[in-house]
Amino acid sequence: MTKATTSEMMTIASSRRLKDGDVCFVGIGLPSTAANLARLTHAPNIVLIYESGPIGAKPHVLPLSIGDGDLAETADTVVSTPEIFRYWLQGGRIDVGFLGAAQIDRFANINTTVIGSYGKPKTRLPGAGGAPEIASSAKRVLIILRHSLRAFVSKLDFVTSMGFGEGGDHRARLGLPGAGPQAIVTDLCIFEPDPESRELVVTSLHQGVTREKVAATTGWPVRFAQTVETIEAASENELAVLRDLEQRTMLAHGVAAGDAS
Repeated sequence: MTKATTSEMMTIASSRRLKDGDVCFVGIGLPSTAANLARLTHAPNIVLIYESGPIGAKPHVLPLSIGDGDLAETADTVVSTPEIFRYWLQGGRIDVGFLGAAQIDRFANINTTVIGSYGKPKTRLPGAGGAPEIASSAKRVLIILRHSLRAFVSKLDFVTSMGFGEGGDHRARLGLPGAGPQAIVTDLCIFEPDPESRELVVTSLHQGVTREKVAATTGWPVRFAQTVETIEAASENELAVLRDLEQRTMLAHGVAAGDAS
């Protein structure tokens, strides 16, 4: 089997962050790919919840949107969207909120609204959806996105969802119940928040990636942990399951799974 690509390693490294039995509120796109990979490998008892109401979804292929019928057809049950947010999310029943982003800053605040000014944006993005509530209320948050200077910026064009705000105890001062982002996984590395300042710190690198590469593609001076680990390579099973899932999705929908939105 050929070696994993950087995108595949990002997905696999993200999936490993999910534990068997987790209740996971899943975003469409890369988060859904990684969450379903976890379900098909090391976490068969994970409970996947989507914004449209499916609880315990076990899709045969990756959904193109939260309205994909396969989510409802394979779920343990389907409830209303208000119940998903009020009872499950705001009620403290979501272990992991799994989000993507267009931009992120050094305190893990994310933008999925606009690139450029809000009044006259260069690009109008899909928007907030349920991300602000997920980022606020999930017990912990996992974020996945591709690493570039356009994505990792010193100042967001728009703050859609709060990570750690201005850093430090900002979340606590605002009374947000969740612990906030616990890991940001990219195709180069994994960031985790500093316990005190909450600034993102590189704690591990994908194999073959240098510190210089991470620094050159991040829009702020990057901090590295005292000990930076090397992320374990993909196993044959992880890679085979991921490629099979993406191939089935491509045949079913005619698009690449990682590009679904």
